[in-house]
Amino acid sequence: MIRLTINGQEVQAESGQTIMEAALCNGIDIPHLCHEERLTPVGACRMCQVLLSEGDYKPVLACSTKVSDGLTVITESDELTSRRRAVLELLLSEHRIACTTCDSDGACKLQDYAYRYGADESLFGSHQHDRKMPANYTSENRGIEYDIEKCIRCSRCVRFCEEIQRVSAIAFDGRGIDMKVNTAHGRTLHISDCELCGGCIRVCPTGALSEKAAKGSGRKKDLVKTKTTCTYCGVGCQLELNVDPKANKVVRVTTKPGMGLNDGNLCVKGHFAYDFISSPERLTKPFIRKEGILKEATWHEAIDLVGKRMREIRDKYGPNSIAFLSSCRCSNEENYLMQKLARTAGRTNNIDQCATTCHAPTVAGLSSAFGSGAMTNSVVEIKNCKVIFVIGSNPTEAHPIVGLEMKKAMARGAKLIVCDPRKTWMAKRADIHIQHRPGSDNMLINAMMNYIVEEKLYNKDFIDARCEEFEAFRKNIESYSIKKAAKYCGVSEEDMKSAARMYALGEPSSIFYTLGITEHSCGTDNVKNLANLAMLCGQIGKWASGVNPLRGQNNVQGGCDMCAMPHVLPGYQKWTDPVVREKFEKAWGVSLPMDEGGRVTHFIERAGTGELRGFYVMGEDPVMSEPNQHKVIKYLKKLDFLVCQEIFMSETAKLADVILPGACFAEKDGTFTASERRVQRIRKAVTPPGDARPDWQITSDISTRMGYPMKYSHPGEVFDEMVLLNPLYAGIDYKRIDEDGLQWPCPTKDHPGTIFLHEGTFKRGKGLFQPIVFRPQKEEPDKEYPLILSTGRTLYHYNVGNMTRKSGISDQKQKECFVEINTVTAAKYSISDKEQVKVITRRGSISALARVSKRVREDSIWMPFHFVEAPANILTNDVFDPVTATAEYKCCAAELEKGVS
Repeated sequence: MIRLTINGQEVQAESGQTIMEAALCNGIDIPHLCHEERLTPVGACRMCQVLLSEGDYKPVLACSTKVSDGLTVITESDELTSRRRAVLELLLSEHRIACTTCDSDGACKLQDYAYRYGADESLFGSHQHDRKMPANYTSENRGIEYDIEKCIRCSRCVRFCEEIQRVSAIAFDGRGIDMKVNTAHGRTLHISDCELCGGCIRVCPTGALSEKAAKGSGRKKDLVKTKTTCTYCGVGCQLELNVDPKANKVVRVTTKPGMGLNDGNLCVKGHFAYDFISSPERLTKPFIRKEGILKEATWHEAIDLVGKRMREIRDKYGPNSIAFLSSCRCSNEENYLMQKLARTAGRTNNIDQCATTCHAPTVAGLSSAFGSGAMTNSVVEIKNCKVIFVIGSNPTEAHPIVGLEMKKAMARGAKLIVCDPRKTWMAKRADIHIQHRPGSDNMLINAMMNYIVEEKLYNKDFIDARCEEFEAFRKNIESYSIKKAAKYCGVSEEDMKSAARMYALGEPSSIFYTLGITEHSCGTDNVKNLANLAMLCGQIGKWASGVNPLRGQNNVQGGCDMCAMPHVLPGYQKWTDPVVREKFEKAWGVSLPMDEGGRVTHFIERAGTGELRGFYVMGEDPVMSEPNQHKVIKYLKKLDFLVCQEIFMSETAKLADVILPGACFAEKDGTFTASERRVQRIRKAVTPPGDARPDWQITSDISTRMGYPMKYSHPGEVFDEMVLLNPLYAGIDYKRIDEDGLQWPCPTKDHPGTIFLHEGTFKRGKGLFQPIVFRPQKEEPDKEYPLILSTGRTLYHYNVGNMTRKSGISDQKQKECFVEINTVTAAKYSISDKEQVKVITRRGSISALARVSKRVREDSIWMPFHFVEAPANILTNDVFDPVTATAEYKCCAAELEKGVS
């Protein structure tokens, strides 16, 4: 730290900081238009001029001048006022003064400074752009509007796109008065490289860039801002819902630097995909099926019927004849109540949520190895990684803000290893890209670990001190040579060796994975083997080093923590433990069920056999999310009674006997838990449409009607009950997380939360090495179905698309289903790019648009699962992981057919 004086005040600053940074850190304002704390200074606006005392006072730019010990700085004086006024008057001469009709009125830096320094807007006349100029790059896209007459060429938007987003979709075009922001060749945004993250809007100081949909819907200063947590992926971005209170409508979304782990960044979904909140397609009334037709009903009628029928089925056929499916789109409080409903009023452990579909192998695999099934590190640590090992994950699309942190690490010199059958954005920029055969992950990992042992690259001290069962593990991997694995996986031996060496020697290295690892019939084994790799190299239990599953939905981590799962109670406490049972039975006032329960995949099968007769689904759509859709629909139709609690008429809701309209995240209070174990608030910003109600209220009323009274007046009461039973959350309450979230484990009220896990010791004591025998995919390609089909998520949509498909921006960018096909494969089938084709498996077929490139392997095809009109899960194989019942979404045999209209 060094000392300097600003405006007579002695302050401290870090060596290397600029005067601007030092001033802001000490709460001292220096006017600026082009400066943004996350961006490289350019000194373009000249507003941050300050005076330095070095003999005589001289003007310098605060944003680009470094501090030095003993420096004296003056930020306001008559001379500086005159200089800043002149700068502003020149800017205003090129600026269309439209404050009375501008959405940024009252929230515009240019306006504020012009008032502050008394700038004369007409001193230099008007030198505006020709209003008849050709349509600009934002004219046709539905998301962003660029008003060139309000642009001051501060370059914030250009620098953000280049330095933070690292897309470089926009740049300056032209000179002088004709200089403008533009895309390459002036292409409109939705067909350019732009990812529509909205970052250019968020950094614009004047309103030159804005959201088209928000125009005229309220001035920024008049909108009511409610801080909350994003409802899309599991990163847990913090944002503000900007609401027009008169219209009860979210008009725009904002965030700012320093807010949450996202630090003012959002992806296209977080910034733009909020149209669903006020969509006219929202469910606003309960429905009851009468004589085969869904008809509107009152809440009293709906709750009464659900409670009565679920109770009747339970009493007539036994508790195992009913099941409950909770939702990771809902809050922690609502997941807690759903599992409590199942075990009290339902008297069954037939309770599950979407983790079975995605990350149940993570919980099972990491728990068996480490004692805890969660992400070991935090998002803030990623930029400090020296080696990033990404396998079965596409972070720049599925978890874009994590992707940004990885880009920061790469900019700092981190090495990147990507193991992915596709050439993703990160794969193209990786130091090593291993484009292995889908489903061959454990063959690959075993061989890399064998090489690490052979070359003595493993961490013997760590293994001896902190792990067990190493010799059995070591013996197992001896049969997996690099040569054998390279041949099976279809990759280079040298790449495998280089990747193994790079990861083992990284200081530190960290593993990141998602559903490309878990959604296999060997998903749990895949996760266990990544745990083996981390322990083998001692790359766990320290800063920026561990095994990090990136959760797919906003509250998958929380849904698991609340244990809306059959085998454990909240906090991953086993109900087979007498002490745990006694604690919960005392708190809930009932005897807990002893049945094994089941998962959603079991529920579907049991519906088909008649064993399951009543099914209560909250916020999930198993018709779209479960494999082999035709069979799912057939079996669900066999149920005696199906209840769906939803915000839209989902494909599952169309089959329901009763539909209950729930509230979305913007319409209720509660908490979500992010992938990094951070518990954060969600807050009510608008009221639910029509008669829709928060899910916690609906669940409580149904429980009461089934015979187990639940009485809560606020989600905070539910949370307080939960933390008394859940040791991981024991030190957390709404007051402590009002501003910033806390990461579990947080055992006491004075505990700061845990940034990374397993420091010094594993939760289970010693880390467990587990020998993993490679098992190929259940359905191998053959002559009839010669290709391997994988499915997944894209940047612009989310799961089955009920939310993002309501967004004009996302839908314009990606409006129909597609299938990625290798150029060589396409040539064999005489398929052209953008041609309609049919994708066929043993379970069915769908039509999609061909995207022909070298992005996928010759033996593989890939398609998204977002489109109701082309449901990928018609095709997927209903075979499951034996531990968690997670389906093999990532590998099934497929065929292509050309020329489908």
